[in-house]
Amino acid sequence: MAPIFKYKRNSEVTITELMSPHHSNFSGKIHGGYILERMDGVAFACASKHSEHYCVTASVNTVNFIQPIEVGELVSMKAMINHVGKSSMVVGIRVEAENIKTGVVKHCNSSYFTMVAKDDQGNNVSVPGLILETEDDVRRFVRSIERKREQSERNIKYGVEFSIEDHLSMIENLGNVQISL
Repeated sequence: MAPIFKYKRNSEVTITELMSPHHSNFSGKIHGGYILERMDGVAFACASKHSEHYCVTASVNTVNFIQPIEVGELVSMKAMINHVGKSSMVVGIRVEAENIKTGVVKHCNSSYFTMVAKDDQGNNVSVPGLILETEDDVRRFVRSIERKREQSERNIKYGVEFSIEDHLSMIENLGNVQISL
């Protein structure tokens, strides 16, 4: 059987929601945890559309809250497949908030969710390949490969092979830490 490939546009998902006071934290801004929950949902929808299977979140890479989201703003989360592996997909998500009175739109967050496709018994299943149509598609795909490589290197460097002697000099002259071994 020939491999199946899909265009990213066929699995792109955008959700839009008006932010209400019950979504806010103690400072009156929209709670980051609420935004993360919604991002996970849009990542699930995008990955499930691409794979045509139930998907689970394997990891979330670097969530930076760039700008706060205010009560009353219209938040849009745009998700697309950036990379595919055998059973995994990297879903890129861009979060924007629009002031509905002024029409001003601000970029609030971007993140990358790695999702894994599962069958009805919970086993990993193969996902369709991805057709890259633009330079931006290629950039996103390669960037995902690079993030995965960097994560693997960090896991090795700070995992089982970690040597405290190699790293003490990095922290011993910092003013906000004491070493008490």
